[in-house]
Amino acid sequence: MKKNMETAISAAIAAGRMIKKSLGKAGKIRYKSDINIVTAVDIRAERMIISRLKRHFPDYGILAEEKTHIEEQRPIRWIIDPLDGTTNFARGFPFFAVSIALEVKKEIVLGVVYDPLREELFTAERGKGAYLNRKRKISVSKTSRVEQSFLATGFSYSFKKKRENNIRHFKNFLMSALALRRAGAATLDLCYVACGRFDGFWELDLCPWDTAAGFLIAREAGGKVTHFNGTKFSPYTGNIVASNGRLHAQMIKILNR
Repeated sequence: MKKNMETAISAAIAAGRMIKKSLGKAGKIRYKSDINIVTAVDIRAERMIISRLKRHFPDYGILAEEKTHIEEQRPIRWIIDPLDGTTNFARGFPFFAVSIALEVKKEIVLGVVYDPLREELFTAERGKGAYLNRKRKISVSKTSRVEQSFLATGFSYSFKKKRENNIRHFKNFLMSALALRRAGAATLDLCYVACGRFDGFWELDLCPWDTAAGFLIAREAGGKVTHFNGTKFSPYTGNIVASNGRLHAQMIKILNR
């Protein structure tokens, strides 16, 4: 697993540095849907990551957001978001990251998230804890009351077609929590739960590359990650609630009002 981690870290940092150099030079923006965009930098970053991973692990499959590589259904595969927070990047808003996870027989065993602007590297291996910049072991917050909680959420690309998507939950948490943030990069939101900056996070209709690395990092930092009904989380089913554990039952209750 050490070689897997080192290769994923190397790929994430290389892509992140390229993204950082490209900030303010996003180039042509293509619309995948009304509000879902992709830039040339997304494509370049994804190709860079896949090339590095394939060089060392040619037999592993790939599941990547921009689909520059044909999706491969294999027992071991990488799940990649080359630039989570594309809209932020395209507009110069400094909140985006590279996300790489390793899946073995449908279980996420490794997660790497790199924020190139802050040079923060979040990593986790199943059963071995979560780390910031490889040295500092991180852990979730100790906030125990939702009224004192600092929470994060997002609105998926299906929002305009599903007008009720998250509006009710947002209102309920707005009236219950100390404060909410919607910054636009689920991978970083989950890492911020992991290191105690946020006390909890929820979102609907996410894709596997949005959560695969971040959810493992949050869980390995002592957090709890489930579906809205409290059952075991899978990156393939969209809805996610992550917390420091102490708030989880309260968040689940609010989500099911």
